[in-house]
Amino acid sequence: MSHFSLHFTSGSLIEPLVRGGRVLYLSVLVAFAACNAPPVPSDDIFIEKTFVPEQCVRAVKVGDYVRYHYNGMFPDGKKFDSSYDRGSTYNVFVGKKQLIEGMDKALVGMCVNERRLVKIPPQLAYGKQGYGDIIPPDSILHFDVLLLDVWNPEDSVQINTYHTPATCSRKVEVSDFVRYHYNGTLLDGTLFDSSHTRMRTYDTYVGIGWLIAGMDQGLLGMCVEERRIITMPPSLGYGENGDGSDIPGQASLVFDVVLLDLHNPRDGITVTNQIVPESCTRKTVAGDFVRYHYNGSLLDGTFFDSSYSRNHTYDTYVGRGYVIAGMDEGLIGVCVGERRTITIPPHLAYGEEGTGTKIPGSAVLVFDIHIIDFHNPSDTTEVTVTYKPEECDKKTKKGDFVKYHYNASLLDDTSIDSTYNYGKTYNIVLGVNQVVPGMEDGLMDMCVGERRHVVIPPHLGYGERGVTDEVPGSAVLVFDIELVEMEEGLPEGYMFIWNEDVSPDLFSEMDKDNNEQVEPSEFTDYILRQVNEGKGRLAPGFDPYRIIDNMFSNQDRNGDGKITEEEFKLKADEASAHDEL
Repeated sequence: MSHFSLHFTSGSLIEPLVRGGRVLYLSVLVAFAACNAPPVPSDDIFIEKTFVPEQCVRAVKVGDYVRYHYNGMFPDGKKFDSSYDRGSTYNVFVGKKQLIEGMDKALVGMCVNERRLVKIPPQLAYGKQGYGDIIPPDSILHFDVLLLDVWNPEDSVQINTYHTPATCSRKVEVSDFVRYHYNGTLLDGTLFDSSHTRMRTYDTYVGIGWLIAGMDQGLLGMCVEERRIITMPPSLGYGENGDGSDIPGQASLVFDVVLLDLHNPRDGITVTNQIVPESCTRKTVAGDFVRYHYNGSLLDGTFFDSSYSRNHTYDTYVGRGYVIAGMDEGLIGVCVGERRTITIPPHLAYGEEGTGTKIPGSAVLVFDIHIIDFHNPSDTTEVTVTYKPEECDKKTKKGDFVKYHYNASLLDDTSIDSTYNYGKTYNIVLGVNQVVPGMEDGLMDMCVGERRHVVIPPHLGYGERGVTDEVPGSAVLVFDIELVEMEEGLPEGYMFIWNEDVSPDLFSEMDKDNNEQVEPSEFTDYILRQVNEGKGRLAPGFDPYRIIDNMFSNQDRNGDGKITEEEFKLKADEASAHDEL
């Protein structure tokens, strides 16, 4: 006959009584009055189910190991023992004669969280002998039992997947590193731990002994964003002793897990979802400067950053360590206009520490990128002639005054500006920094009527700053130009030239009032008259009055606002060049 540990109602411990060489322990739950209880059949137990859970995944069978609470009472309601008073469940195998026969029978078929009122006749309890001073002979015993846990030595890990993502490109394997959230409960639903309450994932390697055996097994084969219920017996959890605080000994464990991230230390970057434009004449190489847009997310889709939200591309050199290693690698070999998804393991991103707030430690990063433009600091202006007239005798050179139309865009075809919108040409003098250096290059040696496609790197365009609200910083510029008209410039260093021989009486011709000095008005009138009569030319493309004022200032050696005959000299007479006569 089995025996069990008893307590007085005061809670003092009574040494277990021994019958037949064995010790029997019972467990039960709340005291109840038995004054109106129905009669107990003399030959069997009586069971009243006082609470039955809505779901019963598993019922107790012979050979199972159970954990339960109980209150033990006599029919008059007097308590003789309680697991609650001891502060721990009663743990025992069912059907192995470790309990009195009536309790062995009463526990079979119970579900976790089920509560039963069990009445056991003497012949299925302690019979005519009773149990020392605690249980008199021929006593009917009442037990209020609450089942908290059930498992079997043959049990293994049980997995119930209740959410599977639409796509699963990779599953957890041994030696993978994973990041997951979980709620950990006992089989009766008691919460003992949660990563959610700490607001931090649990990060670990799988299958190499860093976890309890049941979790090591339960995580294998999971996909990112998959959700599982992982149930494990104590032999694969914390065993006979529990964890010393929240998990009791011999407890089954239930983990509700969502996988957020996985990688392997051997992983490199992966490039997917490539959309490459039909025309790709050039791909990025190390040392190029790239402008690109991106959306950055974690592997579970959690967004952490976007260049679009700042309305500004991310601009950087590639292959030179200016960005995380995985992005440095992922930006090599791309075309302008290309889109791709770059997945970067943490050891090629922000590592174990992450960035503190947005990117957790050991996180895999996913970047959806769009290449807007790139160039190399060694690039020069690229000029492609798209149309050239049959007759091309005269070509543009430095100093020429040119009129041209253009359509301007960025390298990704974003329109910037067009002279056609204004119905007039753009007019400049070549070689005097009236346009960016790259446009100077593009307009040189060009014929009237000729058309060109000109690509200008930023260091020959608008540089790192760009033009506010028009041209982004570090942007490559694309111009489709057509030369409409040109006027030949003057020789370098000249702002005025004679078309015929110079008069030997030049000074006196200027000095209209014959006062032996030339006033500014006399000088201006004379020069304009020579131009109008075709005897001389001013440099085209400039304000003629500003040129003439400059010429006068150069002749007025002493700066008194008049030119004397001693001061007056022609260009050919000068020891050093001046932009004058």
